[in-house]
Amino acid sequence: MNRGFSEIPVSVFEVMSRLARENEAVNLGQGFPDDPGPEDVRRAAADAVMTGWNQYPPMLGLPELRQAVATHYKHWQGLDLDPDSEIMVTSGATEAIAGALLALIEPGDEVVLFQPLYDAYLPLVKRAGGVPRFVRLEPPHWRFTEEMLAQAFTPKTRLVLFNNPLNPSCTVFPREDLELLAKFCVKFDAIAVCDEVWEHVVFDGRAHVPMIAMPGMRERCVKIGSAGKIFSLTGWKVGLVCAAPNILRVLGKAHQYITFTTPPNLQVAVAYGLGKTDDYFTGMRQELAGRRDYLAKGLREIGFPVLDSQGTYFINVDLKPLGLNEDDESFCKRIVVEHKIAAIPVSAFYASDPITSVVRFCFAKHTATLDAALERLSGALRRAA
Repeated sequence: MNRGFSEIPVSVFEVMSRLARENEAVNLGQGFPDDPGPEDVRRAAADAVMTGWNQYPPMLGLPELRQAVATHYKHWQGLDLDPDSEIMVTSGATEAIAGALLALIEPGDEVVLFQPLYDAYLPLVKRAGGVPRFVRLEPPHWRFTEEMLAQAFTPKTRLVLFNNPLNPSCTVFPREDLELLAKFCVKFDAIAVCDEVWEHVVFDGRAHVPMIAMPGMRERCVKIGSAGKIFSLTGWKVGLVCAAPNILRVLGKAHQYITFTTPPNLQVAVAYGLGKTDDYFTGMRQELAGRRDYLAKGLREIGFPVLDSQGTYFINVDLKPLGLNEDDESFCKRIVVEHKIAAIPVSAFYASDPITSVVRFCFAKHTATLDAALERLSGALRRAA
């Protein structure tokens, strides 16, 4: 067996999900909404099954979806993309990330990763032969500096894997951070693979700024989006990939030998959804921001120090000021058993030297679910004290 996978321990996500089931806990650990997603988009997918094409679609994606992606990103992010040569559809953003790593890394190439990081990144980098170089981000601001990048980049740096907005820190990086990272990518001739799946889930008037729009990045950036995140349909697994033609050609070859294509009815529905009016996207953000604020208020009233959530479905609390004498993983395991509420320790998102005091909750739930979670959490700090 390949040791890169056989020796990976059971993830804390699986551990917490199992404990949530066993204890009949309110699950604010997993990042999916209670809502079923927009009915018109779901109906478009159903109609396409019954009346449309259900055989292999084009490998790079349906032309109508690739055109919709180009139009959507032109409108929202000011990007000029050729739908025929610069856009590809994959079976989810994780497939797009895996394909990009396999296509762009040679064994021994160094890859810059920002911790905390999505748990799939490191195994995929290693399986592709990459050597990880970590930039460690810390609460409450989760920002990086020029000195931190200078320590991570070397002449062997081939690729940067960058998540913005960043899960689990809930950070939306400002333009000056993107420009700084772009400067290093240009200096070291590195390609940036940008996981931007949360690009529409940003709050408080923020607008997503894509790395591909930064100086020098148009020809050295892979932009990855997710229809599942855009439409709160996380099970659909439709990834949206944008890159310059010479890069996309190689990404397409990797995609061809991983999944080859993506269900055509879902592609039809996503093309329809990307053309929805601005009201849908701004309304979605406002609704999620309201749920964020509702959970944050409840957590503060209980006594949790709440960290700023600028985007994603999540909000974090920092246990450090509370003096509980337990780390984030111990805290999460205790509350799921004793209080029937599941959360995720942010230390699980570090490959080395983890932050061990931050706990992540998902707020993309019905108010009744959040109320039940807050009620169950109300005694957690008193008992710990």
